Amino acid sequence: MTSDIQPHNQKAAAVWNSGGAHYEDISRGIADSIEHCVLRLDPKPGERILDLATGTGWTSRILARRGAKVTGVDISEKLVDAAIARAKNENLDIAYEIGDAESLPFADGAFDAVTSTCGVMFASRPETAAAELARVCKMGGRIALTTWLSDSNLFKMFMVMKPYMPRPATPAPPSPFEWGKTERIRELLGTNFELAFEKGTSFYREPSGEAAWKTFSTGYGPTHSLAESLDDARREDLKRDFIAFHEGFRNELGVCVPREYWLTVGVRR
Repeated sequence: MTSDIQPHNQKAAAVWNSGGAHYEDISRGIADSIEHCVLRLDPKPGERILDLATGTGWTSRILARRGAKVTGVDISEKLVDAAIARAKNENLDIAYEIGDAESLPFADGAFDAVTSTCGVMFASRPETAAAELARVCKMGGRIALTTWLSDSNLFKMFMVMKPYMPRPATPAPPSPFEWGKTERIRELLGTNFELAFEKGTSFYREPSGEAAWKTFSTGYGPTHSLAESLDDARREDLKRDFIAFHEGFRNELGVCVPREYWLTVGVRR
């Protein structure tokens, strides 16, 4: 167990750990949405910015190249290790920590801005994570979040995996895709932030559905851990369905899946 992670989130940490350094290929697939997020945040040199659920650090590195003083936090030890290695290779001065979005190890108002690119939406207790996000953002500070729409093609990809997943606990935990509805985002953040929204589309491109399966079953924790939990026959069935879903977006050059998201920008009240 990782001491920085609350007991009820240890399983989630293990899931995200399972993709390890290969998660970088997942970030490559959402690079366009990350650029969109950073553009609208408009970071300034010297600003203290927290990148929450940093993964292998793609967003944090873009922020650091803009001159921000960046801290990256993730629930996964292996993802943090990979982020540290990549920042070091680029000579970027970024502080990385293992941390739980529901219990952040920072003082009130520690940051000028907070980003999370398709990350905080996966926190198991969204109200708690939203409160922590507000707590560590200074008054007048900013947030910029990307969250997949609740009917997006990313959601539909999860629906392909759902029949192979264990039955959820009763009562079922909240869906991360609730963050894909602006009314829900307002419920979570509207008390503490003045919010504005902009819809975006990220284009996930691969040579084939087979390549998409390799990318996700290797580097994306939920897909990787699910595939590993299945027997050989069920794993082959999941692989077939996953490939078929992505092949539904084939064009003359390969596959290109449009995946819709909300960009939320907020100013701390």
